[in-house]
Amino acid sequence: MSGEAVDRSRRRVWAWALYDWGNSAFATVVMAGFFPILFREYWAGELAGSEVTFWLGAANALSSLAIVLLAPLLGAIADQGGLRRQLLALFALLGIAMTLGLWQVRAGAWPLAWLLFVLAAVGFMGANVFYDALLGLVSPESEFDRVSALGYGLGYLGGGLVFLGCTLAVLHPEWLGLADAGQAMRLSFLVVALWWLVFSLPLLWWVREPRRPVSWPKAASGGARQLVDTFRHLRRYRHVLWFLLAYWLYIDGVDTIVRMAVDYGGALGLDSRALIQALLLTQFVAFPAAIAYGWLGQRLGTRPALLGGIAAYALITLWGAMIDRVWEFYAVAVAIGLVQGGVQALSRALYARIVPPDRQAEFFGFYNMLGKFAAVLGPLLVGIVAALTDSARASMMSLLLLFAAGGWLLWRLDVQAAEAAARKERE
Repeated sequence: MSGEAVDRSRRRVWAWALYDWGNSAFATVVMAGFFPILFREYWAGELAGSEVTFWLGAANALSSLAIVLLAPLLGAIADQGGLRRQLLALFALLGIAMTLGLWQVRAGAWPLAWLLFVLAAVGFMGANVFYDALLGLVSPESEFDRVSALGYGLGYLGGGLVFLGCTLAVLHPEWLGLADAGQAMRLSFLVVALWWLVFSLPLLWWVREPRRPVSWPKAASGGARQLVDTFRHLRRYRHVLWFLLAYWLYIDGVDTIVRMAVDYGGALGLDSRALIQALLLTQFVAFPAAIAYGWLGQRLGTRPALLGGIAAYALITLWGAMIDRVWEFYAVAVAIGLVQGGVQALSRALYARIVPPDRQAEFFGFYNMLGKFAAVLGPLLVGIVAALTDSARASMMSLLLLFAAGGWLLWRLDVQAAEAAARKERE
């Protein structure tokens, strides 16, 4: 490969990875951080606390469900027509525009804020579907691990830095001449939208894919056939199905805690500044802890370490349902950070060993689609329990059902038989 070709390849890789650096600000600042606080305290202040929790749970569930329904068909259209970059741009612009819109929503207009957030989350998650699909275009297969890790690494760093800057503005609004912390939070939506837009441009400029013109009806029918074929293959691999059911349940609990933790702390009456600082603490603890957890999986075995992480989440849930002081919320935040990345990383490692080697992309596509669907049941469960019991603590306790069921199914999985079946496929 010539020096010029190498430079172009590196430029595509960095352009692709910088998108993660840009869009991760939405996940940290908006989705997990400031939107739940502003929704409860600024936009929906006249609603009862249980109603706020219900609507936040419904927003997360609805946006995730939309991606579950759209991703298979749009993925097939993108593959057949060479439209991954274009569809990424479309969904990213939707998310950016709706995030920018949140900046201007007046106090009390909670239905508008709710709708804009749902659409922004759809844009964020929809764009990620096509972002993941572009990995094979910007990198050779031998470099997938390194390039994918670069994207994740820049995402953690970029999202964390923006969140840190916005948090400092919230804690010290006078530094920027702002009236109060609420104004600083609302301004953060503008910052996130611009950050996301600017760091999307390198990908749109430098990453290209061959166009394969195909009619929309043909692409749609191809997507439907692909989905049916995926389900047909899954029926042949009962160990994979068993794992996916376990994964769906316990990862639902993990994702729900990530999405609803700040609102839960607010429902308990904890100060919003403490909640933001705790979330920032989790962000920076999770990355090194995930690396350490990978080492633990090698020493103890993947499934035992994964079961340990699920058990830890169950204990964290019990602990979280009893806290009432700020220092306890900080401690829970650190505990979550210690196991969050590890559970996600070891789940993927175990799954990779039990799926057919000649259908890795197909089965991982279904794995990722299920991961999106995992964000539906948990938030909805939390919202319904909160509405029925008028208790934030009871809503948190409901997540124990997900961890218990998912952990039990994983414990019952015959990993050796599953690995042997995958090896037989390889032969």
